[in-house]
Amino acid sequence: MRNDLNGHHSFLIWFTGLSGSGKSTLANLLEIVLHENELRTYLLDGDSLRLGLNKDLGFSVDDRSENIRRIGEVSKLMVDAGLITIAAFVSPFEKDRQLVKDIVGAENYLEIFVDTSLEECMNRDVKGLYKKALAGEIKEFTGISSPYEKPSNPSITISTEEQTPEEAVAIILETVLLKLAK
Repeated sequence: MRNDLNGHHSFLIWFTGLSGSGKSTLANLLEIVLHENELRTYLLDGDSLRLGLNKDLGFSVDDRSENIRRIGEVSKLMVDAGLITIAAFVSPFEKDRQLVKDIVGAENYLEIFVDTSLEECMNRDVKGLYKKALAGEIKEFTGISSPYEKPSNPSITISTEEQTPEEAVAIILETVLLKLAK
């Protein structure tokens, strides 16, 4: 009923990749484009959720998994509310991304792998996180002292080293529009 009221299907668009890969940039730009097309959206971002809902969690493997599980549950509620939900999270472990897919349902899940090399992410290092991780100030940092498991079968792979944000969003939008029509 909510999808009928909104005039479009609701689902989760999950951006994953290393810190500094461009996930948030693409997610924000995609939301702007969808909003301009009068589609109902909501953007979930790691920084904002770690300040509230997940402020009790650290960055251990278990805490990272719980962080993603909670975000998956919030995403399910948002999709049920009829929103195109956009989530941008490092989400380094395949099992955690699979759990989110299971929570929202495979038919409601679109995974975008932002495949940017560690070297490029370190060069960007807008927040100075890689510098701190290399200095030992941040323990268990993804890509440095904790692994990132590349998605085995993402819906879309984007290379921010080869594509501009606008080109990447145009590619993503093609798939989103097909999913909206279902």
